Amino acid sequence: MKILLFGKNGQVGWELQRSLAPLGQVLALDRHNRDFWGDLSQPERLVETVRACRPDVIVNAAAHTAVDKAESEPELARCLNASAPAALAQAAAQTGAWLVHYSTDYVFNGQGQSPWQEDDATNPLSVYGQTKREGEQAIVASGCRHLIFRTSWVYAARGGNFAKTMLRLAAERERLTVIDDQHGAPTGADLIADVTAHAIRAAWQQPELGGLYHLAAAGQTSWHGYASHVLAQARQIRPELPLKVSDIAAVPTSAFPTPAQRPLNSRLDTRKLQQAFGLVLPPWPFGVNRMLAEVL
Repeated sequence: MKILLFGKNGQVGWELQRSLAPLGQVLALDRHNRDFWGDLSQPERLVETVRACRPDVIVNAAAHTAVDKAESEPELARCLNASAPAALAQAAAQTGAWLVHYSTDYVFNGQGQSPWQEDDATNPLSVYGQTKREGEQAIVASGCRHLIFRTSWVYAARGGNFAKTMLRLAAERERLTVIDDQHGAPTGADLIADVTAHAIRAAWQQPELGGLYHLAAAGQTSWHGYASHVLAQARQIRPELPLKVSDIAAVPTSAFPTPAQRPLNSRLDTRKLQQAFGLVLPPWPFGVNRMLAEVL
């Protein structure tokens, strides 16, 4: 199997280089690649790359993920999140390749408390969510064989993440204020990558498994609950850590105004994914604890 991976240096892309390697030959690109074009800002050149490489599977782990910045640069966000996936889908349809793509809970409006199912109506609140939905729609409309995974609250040991930010602030301040009315499941990039590899292998043998799936760790928490867990676990792993914080105050989303509106309900129902591919997704603290053990 020949796999063409875009976005190799992102959180998910980095882990995909590891998880996809046992499936076959992986050609991993980013926007600085010289041999083949990997920059999503010129979608027409992505088609040329696919035609030149003739992969069996295209995995698109690149996107415009700066949610607030997207509000001030909607054209770039639309190019990266909608036009580029559309071009890859067109190329996949023409060459017979599978296309694997990642989307987000931001395609929903964040209302209610029930976990979102794949067939629930989408109604994004932000440019980021709108453009990611357009990318999904373009892939489906192309008729190519595809796997689309909607995920949420993604983190990785590599690079910056919410947990590292909380640890840094906890070493500097005695009191933290963290949002408690947004709910979701912190989901590790390593889990996303491992599930992706498993799903590709299964769908390669059973093409009827193609489609749209929700992929997130099990359980749910708030950002306040997430922060509290991170600091408690950090103290357990390394009691000598010089953490000043003694109070973590819970505040509403309105306490931190942002250019892009955040969904309050980011819960994703993953039963379809688990049943289709015979998986059990671990509780979110499992991955967070492993990540903390690695970075501390």
